[in-house]
Amino acid sequence: MDKKLYNTLSKVQLTEKLDSEEFVRLTCSFYKYINIKDPLKLRDELYIELSNLGILGRIYVAKEGINAQISVPEYQWEKLVTLINSNQYLKNIHINQAVEEGVSFYKLKIKIKNEIVAYGMEESSFDIQVTGKHLNSDEFNNELNKPDTIIVDMRNKYESEVGRFEGAILPEVETSRELLPKVSKLLNGKEDKQVLLYCTGGIRCEKASSFLIKKGFKNVKQLKGGVINYANEIKEKKLQSKFIGKNFVFDARLGESITDDILGECYICKTPADKHGDCNNQMCHILFLACEDCAKKFDGCCSNKCKEIAALPIEKQRILRRVKQ
Repeated sequence: MDKKLYNTLSKVQLTEKLDSEEFVRLTCSFYKYINIKDPLKLRDELYIELSNLGILGRIYVAKEGINAQISVPEYQWEKLVTLINSNQYLKNIHINQAVEEGVSFYKLKIKIKNEIVAYGMEESSFDIQVTGKHLNSDEFNNELNKPDTIIVDMRNKYESEVGRFEGAILPEVETSRELLPKVSKLLNGKEDKQVLLYCTGGIRCEKASSFLIKKGFKNVKQLKGGVINYANEIKEKKLQSKFIGKNFVFDARLGESITDDILGECYICKTPADKHGDCNNQMCHILFLACEDCAKKFDGCCSNKCKEIAALPIEKQRILRRVKQ
């Protein structure tokens, strides 16, 4: 691969470059299930075009479609929209703009994947052309209040622990691969009920709704654009948010506050907390919640043991990692 088609700078260099920017960045996301004949060709074309616009982010391209989260220089926004609408695979795609801004990405990474969401599903278990009805914020709020309606959070445990729709079923799984089998088990026998699905930006609900319909569920609906689009719409329309707490996002921000409610608790001292972090012990690296006091006390680690390991000279840490492997 041409060296121009992937990042060659170190984390320090990337951070310095980002810190020196004198313009505002906008974070957004988009996805589309569409048959892509040559994912590698599209991947390379996008890398060149987006790099030329100074865009950073993470994009997955597969034969089944594209899934993107990117950071765009504000002054390049119109050029991005023009680029998207001129691409045969991306034109007329819905773009979700972030609820809260902040440093989201440090580099541009575009990868070829087997799936744009790692469900690990058999193709026979869904038909992506048949999905649940998409609901906007008003419609979703209205359906939430109807009797015998089941609301399902199509996200992982670490996401729902800081924010969720009241009354939602929480599968509480650790990975996307566990999600559909768990949801299927939780909803067994409820095929005649109305099922409302939601996730971060909408993409996980596409296959999930199709999967449930294929299994015989008769009334499946999903939140259009996910919680990100919902939060933007209720703000614009001045509606009451039925989603409470923080919406977890998969970038350096790790979350956007939708309401002031703090639903999570510090993993260490159990006081209210809604800020995720990666354990500074590279052998652990667990994603965990910590209050400000514990984050300082444990130097960004999730326990005293991890704090002790992270404080060791780097060579000793490397030896421990080799022993663990």
